[in-house]
Amino acid sequence: MIPPLLTVLLVAAAGTVSCKPHRHPLDPLSAVELTAVRSAVLASPLVPDRPISFHYVGLDEPDKADVLSYASSSSSSHRRPVLPRRAFVVARAGGRSHELRVDVTNTSAPSVTSHAVHHGAGFPRFTTEEMAAAGALPPNYPPFVESVRRRGLNVSDVGCGVFSMGWFGGEAGKASSGRLTKMQCFVFGGATPTANFYARPLEGVTLLVDLDRMAVVGYRDRVVSPVPKAEGTDYRAAEVGPPFTGPVTAPGVVVQPEGSGVKIDGRVVRWANWEFHVGFDIRASTVISMASVHDGDAGTWRQVLYRGFVSEIFVPYMDPEEEWYFHVFMDAGDYGLGASAFPLQPGADCPANAVYMDGFYANADGQPVKAENAICVFERYAGDVAWRHTEAAFPGQLVTEVRPDVTLVVRTVVSAGNYDYTFDWEFKTAGSIKCVVSLSGILEMKATSYTHVDQIKEDAHGTLLAANTVGVYHDHFVTYHLDLDVDGTENSFVKNTVVPRRNTGDPATGGADTPRRSYWTVRREVAETEADGQVNINSGGPADLLFVNPSKKTSVGNEVGYRLIPAGATASSLLSDDDYPQRRASYSKKQVWVTPYDKSEKWASGLYAEQGTGDDNLAAWSRRNRRIKEEDIVLWYTLGVHHLPYQEDFPVMPTVSGAFELRPSNFFERNPLMRMKPPGNPNFPNCSCHI
Repeated sequence: MIPPLLTVLLVAAAGTVSCKPHRHPLDPLSAVELTAVRSAVLASPLVPDRPISFHYVGLDEPDKADVLSYASSSSSSHRRPVLPRRAFVVARAGGRSHELRVDVTNTSAPSVTSHAVHHGAGFPRFTTEEMAAAGALPPNYPPFVESVRRRGLNVSDVGCGVFSMGWFGGEAGKASSGRLTKMQCFVFGGATPTANFYARPLEGVTLLVDLDRMAVVGYRDRVVSPVPKAEGTDYRAAEVGPPFTGPVTAPGVVVQPEGSGVKIDGRVVRWANWEFHVGFDIRASTVISMASVHDGDAGTWRQVLYRGFVSEIFVPYMDPEEEWYFHVFMDAGDYGLGASAFPLQPGADCPANAVYMDGFYANADGQPVKAENAICVFERYAGDVAWRHTEAAFPGQLVTEVRPDVTLVVRTVVSAGNYDYTFDWEFKTAGSIKCVVSLSGILEMKATSYTHVDQIKEDAHGTLLAANTVGVYHDHFVTYHLDLDVDGTENSFVKNTVVPRRNTGDPATGGADTPRRSYWTVRREVAETEADGQVNINSGGPADLLFVNPSKKTSVGNEVGYRLIPAGATASSLLSDDDYPQRRASYSKKQVWVTPYDKSEKWASGLYAEQGTGDDNLAAWSRRNRRIKEEDIVLWYTLGVHHLPYQEDFPVMPTVSGAFELRPSNFFERNPLMRMKPPGNPNFPNCSCHI
């Protein structure tokens, strides 16, 4: 669980890319700006303690009204307004968490404009540097050395990682209790070294470390289990072959005879009928902003999404034993998704026609760190159909019209310790935005004495994957923050429920004098407050969830809108409401929450998620039950998976995906692709093969 240090820049691999300096108000902080932030914080008398450790440095975005005004003026002949550039900083010094805002509009003279000390529950994310420092402690701790020796291992073959200890009641997790973490260990080396150290846990050993003092303050060696063998665990190509005996597929390549349709200006992407901004954040990774779609019939650009990003990934494991009960991860809040966004591999993570984008974030010392290829943008040709119809009713004539479905994908891969998450934002010419989460990587595994399922007489809390190896049951809950602005900021949330009816034969009650005995119709409910905006989509409730703009209507009078369409991965949490992990992620019982827009409400698990208590999370905010009808509202949607491991998931699991789609619903006057040019007949190889 030690995410590497990562960041992002703009590399032109395909398409049209402008690298000229261009300061969009939602651009992530640049290397120069991050350096200025560091300078201002270190020079400020408001934080006199040393050393200072930077845990979060991100854009303190301008007020939404100002950004929308900027966007409006940028498309006209008027001069664009200059909006201030500010950073929000969470830093640790003197055993306290400091919150600072720094103005970097003039990077030559940055200034701290506000300062506060966090006195509540929870801590900021771990930094890579402090996790590495903590990892150096166990080999120098005599009880640990003895535990390793007792298992017949060499200390040099064992490494340890930082695991959040979570919150399980009392004062733990508060500033007064100290910033503690747990560490657990794995066998890296030995006679048969393997890159898959997760498959070789040093079961039974747990260290307690004070990160502020950087010292081991507690130790437990409770049980000795056999360390699983390394054979068969490595996934590196050089270790599994040659020979490679798996399936063989013919190589393919994307051919674009007229070149790429993607145009990138700074961090603004334009493609087909879409325009949007791509940002980057150390906690959220990719941030999509200012997404607008072009209405070809009306000849105008129309707002859809102001700002969207992954707010949190909640991963609770289902083993209550001493070494496992605290395995409850908030991947964004504990470690940072952006800090775990590895460079994408051209030709594998992204196709040959991809354009790569990067960015910057601050390390623990506040210095800017750059990583290339953290985001890729590409046109997808999947062979899908956007719309079609064949009509055979005309004698001697067959009428066929087909339009191919080409989409634009913005992709990021986050390797959060053992798991790899691929996040796709897919923009469709029909006006839809599809968000896909794909899971791969390595299971968290528990060492056991079991070598065959026949030996298991009690709940093993997982699946026996190999000798001495149990893949532990767990969940993945990926929560998106989606500030929808459907044709404007004042929107409403509508729940359409399908209701069965009997045909009474009376037209006054909706019936008709026909033999039909039943039908269904729709009951429409407009949510008034946040309590009405919470939905468990598995409970048999509304069939359609819409976000409409009541002030904008089509020519026939329908309110323009977008609807939410789940596409798999709809699990919700099964933990008890009084269980501590559930209290921290109390929003995970429902997939849908709708709240009024509040710039400070960005992180579903709260600003201080690590050891947080749940008092500052999405569910806590919603208890205020604020008005959401005809307001600027935010959709929070959670994709959920109950993961029951299987042997095919070992040693590395094949990708499994879940998704949801934001689809136009009475947004356009008609199918927006009606005037789409039909495809030509390019003479590509294999395109007319008959068998």
